[in-house]
Amino acid sequence: MLPKIIYFDLDGTLIDSTKAIVDTFYYTFDKFNFDFVKNHNKIASTIGYPLEIMYEKLGVQKNDISKFVDAYRERYIKISLAQTTLLENSIEAVELASKNARLGVVTTKMAKYTAPLLEHMKIMKYFEFIIGREDVINPKPDPEPILKAINKMDISVGDNLIYMIGDTKLDMISAKKAGIKGVGVLCGHGTLDELKQHTDCITDDALGAVNAIINL
Repeated sequence: MLPKIIYFDLDGTLIDSTKAIVDTFYYTFDKFNFDFVKNHNKIASTIGYPLEIMYEKLGVQKNDISKFVDAYRERYIKISLAQTTLLENSIEAVELASKNARLGVVTTKMAKYTAPLLEHMKIMKYFEFIIGREDVINPKPDPEPILKAINKMDISVGDNLIYMIGDTKLDMISAKKAGIKGVGVLCGHGTLDELKQHTDCITDDALGAVNAIINL
């Protein structure tokens, strides 16, 4: 049997950081007097994209985006630990996965923010590495983050069974383009209809995804 590799997305897959993200967006809007009617769902619907694209989708002019992103990062690192929780069954998912596969995290969140979160939640020990936003030029849905993870493990697609677990179409598109299997979860920010367009394997949460992978 070929060895298994599992990459996990973070936000909406293993952790719930929605409050920290939304609150930080509100903070930056207030800081720069940006006219934005408070709408939690509108901000949450952009989670998974890089910050630059999130701000653009929310109406910030391109010339102003960099200062919003800088202010966001400065604020987010201060509040993220207190306002982030593990999703249900996440610990069980990574524990089970670690017994059956090599693991990594592939996220659009910056790795320097991700590592403290995972250490705080006592699950960093299960992962060999994190591929974050600062590690790539082209984030998901581009295949670059996953291909970089594969290269970091010094493996090849043909010699391993490689899976990407994620909650949005961005994860599934990236997986497909990288030539690996995407497994969607419904505990995050993507919808069933969106996920179904890009994968035929969808489960309720990360634990369900890991169980599905073990049985594939």
